Amino acid sequence: MTPALLKVSGLQVAYGGIQAVKGVSLEVQQGELVSLIGANGAGKTTTLKAITGLQPPSAGDIEFMGAPIKGKGAWDLVRQGLVMVPEGRGTFARMTIHENLLMGAFIRDDVDIESDIDKVFTVFPRLKERRSQLAGTMSGGEQQMLAMGRALMARPKLLLLDEPSMGLSPIMVDKIFEVVDDIHRQGVTVLLVEQNASRALQVASRAYVLESGEVTMSGDAKALLSDPKVRAAYLGE
Repeated sequence: MTPALLKVSGLQVAYGGIQAVKGVSLEVQQGELVSLIGANGAGKTTTLKAITGLQPPSAGDIEFMGAPIKGKGAWDLVRQGLVMVPEGRGTFARMTIHENLLMGAFIRDDVDIESDIDKVFTVFPRLKERRSQLAGTMSGGEQQMLAMGRALMARPKLLLLDEPSMGLSPIMVDKIFEVVDDIHRQGVTVLLVEQNASRALQVASRAYVLESGEVTMSGDAKALLSDPKVRAAYLGE
């Protein structure tokens, strides 16, 4: 059996004396779109930070492409193809859209960078119209598009998205989820962290439910979407 692209086993993360993540285990197979859902404070972002080398875990193992990566720096993991779009977007406010996209390709020295920027502009036409605009003057939705486009410039083997719809208008939320689905259909493996459980479960093939730092449910995303417990806890039904 082919090993999972990402395998997390018994992950624990503590901030001071607070145990934020309590033994999380999950897997993402090549080609999947997997969602990690849960309420605010459930430990979703902390889990992603531990996976991507931004927060040291206190216990557990993390494997990417069959090799252990716990303790590796975020820059090294980006070179390996593990790329995250952080919560809050993290665009370079005083740089233009074009310059932000070039920053996404900082690990590359090939001749295809500009053609990949054109591909990003195909996915996000609004960015092309404003390629010389400073990122800090854009709307939240436009900055989310830019953050996703910048991540794609690193040619990710696994794209981790942390709350991409947070704070956006309903129309922009529709656009972002449409793009997430499109990116996945183009062959990019995705791990999606979302508070918007309904939308996340609609686009995913599998999902994990995180509560108070622990995985309490997992399985087929459509089955979880119709599960009474999930609907009561996350869909207000």
